[in-house]
Amino acid sequence: MFAAKFGGNMSGETNEFSAAAITDDQLVPWPRVAAVAAMVSFSLPTFITGLEVSQGLSAIDALWALLAGSAIILIIGAIMGAIGANSRMSSYLLVRVAFGDVGASLVNIAFAISLLGWFGININLFAGAVSRLALEVWGTNLSTVGLAIFASICMTLTTLVGFKAINLLATLMVPILAFVTFLLAQSALDAQTFGQILAIDKTPTLTIGDGISAIVGAIIIGAIILPDITRFVRHWSGAVYTAIIAYMIVQLIVMGAASLAGSVSGKTDILDIMIDLNLGLGAFAIVIAGSWVLNSLNLYSTILSVKATFPKSNSSWLAVGLGAVGVITALLNILDSFVTFLFYLSVIFIPVAGVIIIDWMLIRPKAYSLSTLDQNGSVNTPGLIAWAIGAAFAVLASEELLPTLTGIAAMDAVILAGLVYTGLAWRNREVQAS
Repeated sequence: MFAAKFGGNMSGETNEFSAAAITDDQLVPWPRVAAVAAMVSFSLPTFITGLEVSQGLSAIDALWALLAGSAIILIIGAIMGAIGANSRMSSYLLVRVAFGDVGASLVNIAFAISLLGWFGININLFAGAVSRLALEVWGTNLSTVGLAIFASICMTLTTLVGFKAINLLATLMVPILAFVTFLLAQSALDAQTFGQILAIDKTPTLTIGDGISAIVGAIIIGAIILPDITRFVRHWSGAVYTAIIAYMIVQLIVMGAASLAGSVSGKTDILDIMIDLNLGLGAFAIVIAGSWVLNSLNLYSTILSVKATFPKSNSSWLAVGLGAVGVITALLNILDSFVTFLFYLSVIFIPVAGVIIIDWMLIRPKAYSLSTLDQNGSVNTPGLIAWAIGAAFAVLASEELLPTLTGIAAMDAVILAGLVYTGLAWRNREVQAS
């Protein structure tokens, strides 16, 4: 019954991967979807981001950055998730509506490239972390190249089965990873009280705006593509609950636990910290389970992105080919630019959400239905212009070439994109919505 709900055979050529809305027989209770979204927050990059922010800010400022960053992601994720649940369309079909068929091709291919970049980063993190943990915990040397290839094969096979496999894995692992996170936070608080941690004196190397942007960047693509999984829920309210659990509860707890542990230890490497706290097996669980679910979902969404642009492409071959590209990306080792990568992700991709949200709420709410795709235009010029202006302004502001509006590059991007799109498209609102 569970398999039937998510549909699918090993070929992947099902409604799940097609350019179509989810049907009634594929809908599931929202907690199943929330488990997948929560697993993404339990991934190693989320721990690393919390640690990076805590190292660059005072404890109080880091706390504010964590709260503000999580709140921004919650708002974006809740609205995007609700749109997906209401329309039962993937994020890439929503992009088709917002930017037109040709315009969406540019956006969706950009998303696919970025998701493959994430896939490579996480494979890189996985291989390096497992190799190191095996040496530290068991004294065994494992090849990072072999681990990267093996991990990619496992993640690709999971993706081929479909969302049902990702969901099952997430449901089994969430309680274990929650317990590991609890132990990490408890170990830090056993060493120092919360008040003592807040009083730790350090020289900031980041602004609060930088910290918030890094936090937003850590999960922004996940929030924008949340419709890929919330389209399975029965009601839009389930998508909102999913966003709350993933971004304002689990993500905040994970980043907070990493921040506490990092502040107490003074170390900058999350694996060092967990090994010092005798959480080596817990680190294995986070690295293996978190990376597995996160990268399977990355590959899953990449397939949806490419299928939305090239509907006749075969999902199975796409999964195999994209998985292979992901391994190559991993071996290029872009981990050194991790924080910079996150920052620019936030300012470049968040305007997409701004355009979709404004279009759905104010300009063309009736267009977000599968029945309207046959009449969809080739290019929504105002949407593309708004996206480009929002991203360009935020990048230039982050380089201090233009004055920032909010002090947070990600917020500059979404606000400006929304305002520009509203200004450009408002006069045609009644005609487009009719």
